[in-house]
Amino acid sequence: MSDNLKWTTIGSEYIHKGPWATLRTDKCQMPDGRIVDAYYVLEYPNWVNAVALTTENKILMVRQYRHAANIVSLEIPGGVIDGDEAPIDAVRRELLEETGYQFDDIEPICTIYPNPSTANNQTFCYLAKGGIKVQGQSLDEHEEIIVEEYTIDEVKQLLADNKIPQSLHCTALFYALIKLGAL
Repeated sequence: MSDNLKWTTIGSEYIHKGPWATLRTDKCQMPDGRIVDAYYVLEYPNWVNAVALTTENKILMVRQYRHAANIVSLEIPGGVIDGDEAPIDAVRRELLEETGYQFDDIEPICTIYPNPSTANNQTFCYLAKGGIKVQGQSLDEHEEIIVEEYTIDEVKQLLADNKIPQSLHCTALFYALIKLGAL
């Protein structure tokens, strides 16, 4: 039944190709034969994020400026998967780079699509436990990140008070809290 809802791509044309986002337009045929002449698709690389608990059972959060929204955002650690890097390797790398913490106990909790109506990428979300601080941060050129620690109850309150604005990170936090038996 669900296959009856799928569109067929007749052709694609790239409008912009960049390192962080690519824009293409697809010509598609709907199942009933109607033609969609120009459907715009943003191609992004896939992402990872992690709800990361230290050995003291504190959740690591990162605070950073997000220019497109013009906000300072409280988030969970994460970032872009580099090339053909496996998602689990990307999340380990991002955790170490952004927080300086190493995690050996990492499990997937969900895979989500940030915006499947306009973008083609996925976000792989993980629960990381037993984090130990092993180094300082190793940030990208334009990153300025403050690492903060919160109890599980404090994170639940931050969610209830709408203090975590990044929807993908809220999703991962809710899945992790369910997995931890905290919801």
